[in-house]
Amino acid sequence: MCFESLGGIAWRVVYVDSGSTDGSIELARAMGVEVLALDMRFPFTAARARNEGFRRLRELVPEVAYVQFVDGDCQVVAGWIQKAAEWLDVHRDVAGACGRRRERYPERSVYNMLSDIEWDTPVGEARACGGDALMRVDAFVAVNGFRVDLIAGEEPELSVRLRAAGWRIWRLDREMTLHDAAMTRFGQWWKRTVRCGYAFAQGADLHGAPPERHCIRESQSAWFWGLGIPLGIIVFALWWWTWTPVLLLIYPLQIVRLAMRGKRTVRENWWRAGFLVLGKFAELCGQVKFLLHRHLGGIPRLIEYK
Repeated sequence: MCFESLGGIAWRVVYVDSGSTDGSIELARAMGVEVLALDMRFPFTAARARNEGFRRLRELVPEVAYVQFVDGDCQVVAGWIQKAAEWLDVHRDVAGACGRRRERYPERSVYNMLSDIEWDTPVGEARACGGDALMRVDAFVAVNGFRVDLIAGEEPELSVRLRAAGWRIWRLDREMTLHDAAMTRFGQWWKRTVRCGYAFAQGADLHGAPPERHCIRESQSAWFWGLGIPLGIIVFALWWWTWTPVLLLIYPLQIVRLAMRGKRTVRENWWRAGFLVLGKFAELCGQVKFLLHRHLGGIPRLIEYK
């Protein structure tokens, strides 16, 4: 479906394959799509795939001015690329433009619904784009593209370097892509949230210093809610154990607070609030996983949820 959505709206399409066995290569070639099969002897990351696909595109079309990055589980909305390119033509200081990504089947599971809420971000100047974005080639080349050693969070990290170089990022009030998270099990959501925690930790390690303080707030939140409060409750209970049940109300009260601040339907607000609080424990696991890789060595492996 991703290939079909690009037919007739993209000048040249490059599909980067990472050892798939579902017939994607054959389908892509049958549709006239350029296929680049990654050498899987080297560690795979989405960042590496995007960089290599970008290099191949420039070999085919050296004069290309914009490149639309899109994940294989997404469908590009008709008209998006043209309108985004026209907008970038006018706003020469903007490196990348992104729009509204929506979940294709938010009704199939609460996890898909949560993803759809996550994609609903404010329009206007932004600090980062996600995996789907129309990028200005000159800007992308100037900062040497994505960091290939990142197993997650490569898009916000790229945005940090783009903004440091004087470029801006913009989110347009337009439909951009349809995404299929295909999350139907709690374990999938947990792994995805662990990956977020890992990305926060690595982002803070790279760009956490002032003035950027990239991912510092997110990392601190994971440690505070995932470890700090539980330890505080345990220590407090050693002396005043009769107050322990009262202290345990901290988490339900946080859920209520977040739900009351929500801007979606009542049902969506409560589901989102509950999983935001629960997600702090998964994010903490990701933080710990990063620290282990950082200090004990080893090659980080992708945290895949589907």
